[in-house]
Amino acid sequence: MKWQWKLGTFAGIDVFIHATFLLIVGWFGLSYWLQSGTLAAVLEGIAFILLLFLFVTLHEYGHALTARRYGVRTRDITLYPMGGVARLERMPEKPIQELWVALAGPAVNVVIALGLFIFLLLTNTLVPLNQLTLTTGSFVERLLLVNVWLVAFNLLPAFPMDGGRVLRAILAMNMDYVRATQIAATIGQGMALLFGFIGLFSNPFLLFIAFFVWMGASQEASMVQMKNALGGIPVTRAMLTNYQTLSPRDSLSRVGDLILAGSQHDFPVVEDGRVLGIVTRDDFLSALTRQGQNVPVSSVMRSGLPEVDSYEMVESALMRIQESGAPVLPVTHAGQLVGLINAENITEFLMIRSALKASSVIVINSQ
Repeated sequence: MKWQWKLGTFAGIDVFIHATFLLIVGWFGLSYWLQSGTLAAVLEGIAFILLLFLFVTLHEYGHALTARRYGVRTRDITLYPMGGVARLERMPEKPIQELWVALAGPAVNVVIALGLFIFLLLTNTLVPLNQLTLTTGSFVERLLLVNVWLVAFNLLPAFPMDGGRVLRAILAMNMDYVRATQIAATIGQGMALLFGFIGLFSNPFLLFIAFFVWMGASQEASMVQMKNALGGIPVTRAMLTNYQTLSPRDSLSRVGDLILAGSQHDFPVVEDGRVLGIVTRDDFLSALTRQGQNVPVSSVMRSGLPEVDSYEMVESALMRIQESGAPVLPVTHAGQLVGLINAENITEFLMIRSALKASSVIVINSQ
């Protein structure tokens, strides 16, 4: 089952909605029904949550469009019940740029909140806060408060949320980037524990937020440490050199045979030593289901993927893999294929390198 659906492409960025988003729409509709028991109230509740997530989407576009100014593309934006996620290809290299990207999202909500506040003042419809609840009171004023809440919540120093990225950027201006990430991640995990503790006694929704903040902080810290460990290592040290290739005239049945015969999942399509494209396992299975096994791989392969030169560094190759969205990239020398590089091989290289370092320490200590 496909768990997300595309809403459209805006400003060159695809926007998706995750299937679980329907849960929060249903929850809001039910809350309004229990409060008033009318269809009009249910429609108002659905309209409220849809407008809320419009503001969330604009928040993510604040991040995405600011990142674009620094040459960082956004793969897509996906809406979940807990908010939106803009998948940037990478964070800007300079801490000051990361700071502006992180602040751009909350800044959008500040502008929206100010606009709604001015509207309420001009129409003389501003009411005391004690007259508002989740489902009753001024519709526009509740939207204003939602935007204020989005700003306040996102600026909490719970890395990798916006506030945590702001903290990391400020720290990175005065110390090593890896160290700054470790501090921000530790504080973020501390905030996650706080969210979880409060959620146990009040709002269970905070438990889900705590889980994702904890995991996100851990993954971000690990990724930064990996990139730092890869500095100065050539691709030839970590690339895959024992691999099978395909001809553009091979059929999908050939791909199936190769997958079953070994552990390789993704195959370069090569002609006269030059790479024409890559056939991934996922693309192979999808095409096999739709078109059968006699289709040539040339109609299935991904073409136009970036190539990694054998003289490049592994850190650069990893960034290229992340930006391309492909599971593997060809490594070439003078235009000829000499290897393959993927994130799994890079991870295994680091594990072996770490084990060798540990063994050398043990040998030295034992002498």
